[in-house]
Amino acid sequence: MLATLLFLATPNADSDRVLVVVNRNSPASLAIGADYCAKRGIKQRLEVACQDSALDASKETIPYALYAEEIENPLFARLAAHPEIDFIVLTKGIPLRLDGARGLGVDERQPSVDSWIAATGYRELEGSTKLSLHYEGFHGSAYANRYWNSSKRFSHHDCGGYLVTRLDGYSVADAEALVARALEAEQHRPKAEFLLDACAAFGFGKPERQPLSLAKDAHIVEELPFEDFNADMAAAAALLERGGQAVRFEKSAEFAGGSAPLAGYVSWGSNDRQFSAQKYHELRFAPGALVETAVSTSARTFLPTTGGQSLIADLVHQGATGAKGYCDEPLLQAISSPSILFERYLRGWTLAESYYAAARFVGWEDIVLGDPLCRPFGG
Repeated sequence: MLATLLFLATPNADSDRVLVVVNRNSPASLAIGADYCAKRGIKQRLEVACQDSALDASKETIPYALYAEEIENPLFARLAAHPEIDFIVLTKGIPLRLDGARGLGVDERQPSVDSWIAATGYRELEGSTKLSLHYEGFHGSAYANRYWNSSKRFSHHDCGGYLVTRLDGYSVADAEALVARALEAEQHRPKAEFLLDACAAFGFGKPERQPLSLAKDAHIVEELPFEDFNADMAAAAALLERGGQAVRFEKSAEFAGGSAPLAGYVSWGSNDRQFSAQKYHELRFAPGALVETAVSTSARTFLPTTGGQSLIADLVHQGATGAKGYCDEPLLQAISSPSILFERYLRGWTLAESYYAAARFVGWEDIVLGDPLCRPFGG
């Protein structure tokens, strides 16, 4: 409570760059949007009327025609009238994925709502690169992220697109906690350990080659070698150590766990050959902690479920402040580069800037959870 009161006494200068989108048909969405606008002093709020994805899993996917009428048209009208907007915050109750999208996502029809919005304007921007993604019968299309590995802070004017995050989780309380933790972290910087848990069975590439960028002249993308994601973890661990952070880079075959609060976390999640669901659910996080897992469908739902791959909703429930996941198969190179993610965050960039600088694609399957303005290492 004290952190929130202190924040409201000195509003964030970036608040005017944020548009919050709420679903008037969803009590959860309205509550989360009101909470966020009050805590951050956000003035730009857009109400749309669409199916309530907070009710059941069938509502988490929306046909493109309905999305265009109910969400995209009013959203684009608001954005056109407010060129100062850089960050868009979706709320629980807004559907997760599109069906029948025009040429993007898995099977060129099913991207996340979030990443589709993030790619707004890419079709018209000179120099945008559309990619075909292929692997063992799997295919889809996305855009190469124009903000990938950027050395500059984000603006829509300079880069195109938008940085889209979502306040979501298993419950309204989980979604609102993302904001409360961001505010707490800005009052008290995270001082806990970072845990980077490689899967030894996948081998280890060369950290000095990380992070790997997409070839500038390649329009067809195959799966990233698994050893390179382990190598990017190694590069991130070295970077964190040089910055004076406590870090545990786990290279053994065992799936790493522990209940001490973490400042950041990267792993293969349920794709680890020695995955332990018990250890995964025992993980805890300090305010400000960012997490990423190399799991194909880690954001397939934000409703309680059983079976299937590990979910980032669990990590939010267990205390994470930011998380990135995927509503369908993304291929490994869609997973955030750990070395970029943590380097930008500790440099003083926002949560949204850090995750998007570390993402190779937009118009794809990505979903970023958290307050986009969260910036515990800034100032």
